[in-house]
Amino acid sequence: MEGAFTHAPNHLVGDSASAINEGDDISTLDAGESALDSEYGRGNLNGGPRRRRIGDDEEADVDDDEDVESLASQAQHVNGKPTGKAGEEEEVELPAHACAYCGIHNPGAVVKCLSCSKWFCSARGNTSSSHIINHLVRARHKEVQLHPSSPLGDTTLECYNCGTKNVFLLGFIPAKSDTVVVLLCRQPCAAMGQGSNKDMNWDTSKWQPLIEDRSFLPWLVSQPTDQEQMRARHLPPQVIARLEEMWKDNTSATIQDLEKSAGVDDEPAPVLLRYDDAYQYQNVFGPLVKIEADYDRKLKESQSQDNLVVRWDFGLNNKHLASFVLPKLELGDVKLAVGDEMRLRYTGELRPHWEGVGYVIKIPNNQSDEVTLELRARGGNENGHHGGKGGGNNNHNSSGSVPTECTHNFTADYVWKATSFDRMQHAMKTFAIDEMSVSGYIFHRLLGHEVAAAPMKVNMPRKFSVPNLPDLNGSQINAVKSVLQKPLSLIQGPPGTGKTVTSATIIYHLSKLNGGQVLVCAPSNVAVDQLCERVHRTGLKCVRVTAKSREDVDSPVSFLSLHRQVQMNDTNTELNKLNQLKAELGELSSQDEKKFKTLTRAAEREILSNADVICCTCVGAGDPRLAKFKFRTVLIDESTQSAEPECMIPLVLGCKQVVLVGDHQQLGPVIMNKKAAKAGLNQSLFERLVILGCAPIRLQVQYRMHPCLSEFPSNMFYEGSLQNGVTMQERILKHIDFPWPVQDNPMMFWSNLGTEEISASGTSYLNRTEAQNVEKIVTRFFKAGVKPESIGIITPYEGQRSYAVQCLQQAGSFKKETYKEIEVASVDAFQGREKDYIILSCVRSNDHQGIGFLSDPRRLNVALTRAKFGCVILGNPKVLSKHPLWHYLLLHFKERNTLVEGPLSNLQVSLLQFSRPKTSYRGPQRYQMASQHASQMAPSLPGGARGASGPNGAPPSRGGAPGPAQDGSVVGYIPDDVSSVHSSALGGGAALPTQYPPMFQNFQDAWPQLPPGAQRNGLPMGNAPRPGGPQSIAGDSVAASELTDATTSGGGAAIHGAGQQQPGQGGVSLAGLSIQDLNKQASLSQSDKLRRYVEGQPAPAQQLPPIGAGRHQAGQQPVTANRSMLGGNDDDAKSVSTAFASQVD
Repeated sequence: MEGAFTHAPNHLVGDSASAINEGDDISTLDAGESALDSEYGRGNLNGGPRRRRIGDDEEADVDDDEDVESLASQAQHVNGKPTGKAGEEEEVELPAHACAYCGIHNPGAVVKCLSCSKWFCSARGNTSSSHIINHLVRARHKEVQLHPSSPLGDTTLECYNCGTKNVFLLGFIPAKSDTVVVLLCRQPCAAMGQGSNKDMNWDTSKWQPLIEDRSFLPWLVSQPTDQEQMRARHLPPQVIARLEEMWKDNTSATIQDLEKSAGVDDEPAPVLLRYDDAYQYQNVFGPLVKIEADYDRKLKESQSQDNLVVRWDFGLNNKHLASFVLPKLELGDVKLAVGDEMRLRYTGELRPHWEGVGYVIKIPNNQSDEVTLELRARGGNENGHHGGKGGGNNNHNSSGSVPTECTHNFTADYVWKATSFDRMQHAMKTFAIDEMSVSGYIFHRLLGHEVAAAPMKVNMPRKFSVPNLPDLNGSQINAVKSVLQKPLSLIQGPPGTGKTVTSATIIYHLSKLNGGQVLVCAPSNVAVDQLCERVHRTGLKCVRVTAKSREDVDSPVSFLSLHRQVQMNDTNTELNKLNQLKAELGELSSQDEKKFKTLTRAAEREILSNADVICCTCVGAGDPRLAKFKFRTVLIDESTQSAEPECMIPLVLGCKQVVLVGDHQQLGPVIMNKKAAKAGLNQSLFERLVILGCAPIRLQVQYRMHPCLSEFPSNMFYEGSLQNGVTMQERILKHIDFPWPVQDNPMMFWSNLGTEEISASGTSYLNRTEAQNVEKIVTRFFKAGVKPESIGIITPYEGQRSYAVQCLQQAGSFKKETYKEIEVASVDAFQGREKDYIILSCVRSNDHQGIGFLSDPRRLNVALTRAKFGCVILGNPKVLSKHPLWHYLLLHFKERNTLVEGPLSNLQVSLLQFSRPKTSYRGPQRYQMASQHASQMAPSLPGGARGASGPNGAPPSRGGAPGPAQDGSVVGYIPDDVSSVHSSALGGGAALPTQYPPMFQNFQDAWPQLPPGAQRNGLPMGNAPRPGGPQSIAGDSVAASELTDATTSGGGAAIHGAGQQQPGQGGVSLAGLSIQDLNKQASLSQSDKLRRYVEGQPAPAQQLPPIGAGRHQAGQQPVTANRSMLGGNDDDAKSVSTAFASQVD
């Protein structure tokens, strides 16, 4: 065979192996070195014969426009008949092995994907990855073969020891011979040293991955020459992504198919800040919910896994339990949860085919990788409408018995259920058509209309602390006072500030003052259980409503669950007898079953009617058992983790008072579909209301972290407003001997320079050096006497989580069972939780790929605020310091002598110097700060926040802004770009007021170039009236998967109104203005912002419905805002209800 290498089974033998052993640089090219700057050599993209025109290099370049819409014109250039000299060109067919992206066909530079039989090259083109890696990641493919004419022949890359072909697992180890390179997988062969033997003497410690910097090593797959790259077809990343999506449905799709769909705008309409009416609201959110539902269904139904080995068992309720391992869970695409429904099918030949449906009662953890399914007692068609595969025969048992004698040849399918999405759609429809779904005031505020709340007369309690709960601090008391007097309240609870106690206190007082039932919701079952337990302590009658699928799941408040209270009801003897009979026999006759359901429903209605507080998830609020109830008061905890349509489910049950509790500086909703997330479905209702100027009441005393641990989060994310409710002495354990660089400050950033690797799934990352050092830290904690349950390991990447778990158990010097008790989880899983000690592994360490969603400030905020007594961060400071936020964090550690390097037994203060990042950090609080500044300025403006009084001389709708203690508007952090804050604070058609916010007292000195008589939105600055309506600032929104390379430019920008000023109308109409439109303005330069501030255009007026007349009908023109705001009444001026949103199970 030709070439420098010869091929032996699973060995790569050749002259270059000695160079590898010598440690020569085998890294791939810089992304910039192979970047393609022109458009050449386009053709078919189906992997088959393609054509290239001779003399392409003489054609004119197509403009460098990455818009998908430009595909049509580009394709015409490619496939249309060329003009002029190009018309005389000959066409030649590209070989079948040409790259499906760019057409490069050098045999040594292309690789065949064995899953789809398409060829891809090692060029990067316009992407940050090589084309072959880009395809493997996007398509979830993992097996490749080299070209027969390549130096290594038609080698199929596989592990020498176990035969696995997953290229993301494969690496090489130089053998004792200088001419042999052995391929081994990372886990388990290289990790366990299983490939070693005396003859070959392999050193597994020298194992290196075959993929580096998202490209195959150049000695394995060579780089195309510059000439080949210049003649290649150049597809923008957006086009490649669309092509990959098209290949999922049509493997032979071509560029012509993309051309046909290029003109079709398949991007959903983005969410707005304000809506004209509820029908527009439904028309915007409805399609987004459908897109997410369709994507979720497609994702789950594609996760069928066969060849499973099942272990059978019996549960306490005599139901069959099936336990098995699901390998695809490692991909991270589908998150399995307790209560999910799955279908198990037997496809072997030992007995007739069988299938059954059951609920997941156990998911993989550190103790076991098994999933346990509890099968239903009998068959049914319950999921025929929503189910994935199997139609209406979802649980039919063809042989009449569960095949417990069989253990192999089983297939598991996810049963997709549309319950949560259907309830969201139904809630939005109810909001639009049912006049009684919410009060008139809540209706208009949810749509973004500026309306004044009718005064609420409340007999305030003399004492705000409630039985069996801790006494409240000042900011918590202020929050309770404010909530009781307002129909709509937002409470921001930074980490450790006691928002659960505050929420329980609010629920107690609302229940006592109003006498009506309070609906309490949250997006997750864990959050609902925690709050339900606290409310129960106060002595109120609580009922926990759970989904039918979770009735057998144990929880701390199981005794409060509705089904358990029905079972414990001794008054209904007939129902108790039927219950006992069903438990003994497993099923009832049809007549008895009908009677059993009737009696159960009656008992449930009675228990629910007598309850003071009903707790459920947001989606659970759509349960039919609650359909006939009306809740005037709704409180939604963790509302910032719910998508807005999810929050609507509990709100449309007749609420007149809403309380949203959350923290928009922590992680938001999880939206799987990128299009829906980009359109704004990942923005919570809480966040939109903040953007609209509804200032949240911030809790300001944290009781969790050592003061040194809370310092950075407080200054960076909460403007320095967090106070410490615990002292240093209370958060230092003297008996714990750990090598903290500064003993009184239990924190450190340990510099780890190991490189990142793509994980086995191809969609995540791991860092072996960091994982090994995590084990050393954990072992040191164990030796110091720290218990396993007191340690938490956080990593943003699933690949690192999985690898760290294996590393702990394989390399740890203590018993495996001890390491299994340590919780290793993602940042998302730790939100709302705490541990004594936290170890954070950052993973990312590369030259060109960036830091992915580590750049999300909300993710960093959550990770840094989980520890009580100490926090250790492992990462590469050289890479992380390039991002502004991490740059400030590293400076924080360095200034306190807690940035260290070296072995754990001899840590030394790092002398590493950081260069200033290219851009400064102006965190996610920008829009929040602007809203707060606007509220602070409101009293100083003529006529209050909405300008001059109405035509009848009525007072302005809004009074003075609350002080910093009430609304958490203390600003301790000033961004570098002061003009952006000023512009944001005063934008939205606002005239420059005579008084500046507190942080701009010397504004005229700082900006002398602003003339005192400058015009703003057609009005002179100074004493001119300010058009009404709060400004709206678009905040940062980060929604990225683990391998997303694109970075979003963040920050809010002032909304400069566009359109025509309506005479006699005040306010700024933002109906039709999307979040994306706002984010576009954030990219303006500082000078442009200042110029637009001075030379702004007139803003359209905000249209408001008549106060006291409820909501306006679709199509009717609402009246203007400049009218008496206190002359009318809300639907029920006396109502005081709380809003607590819930989420589906």
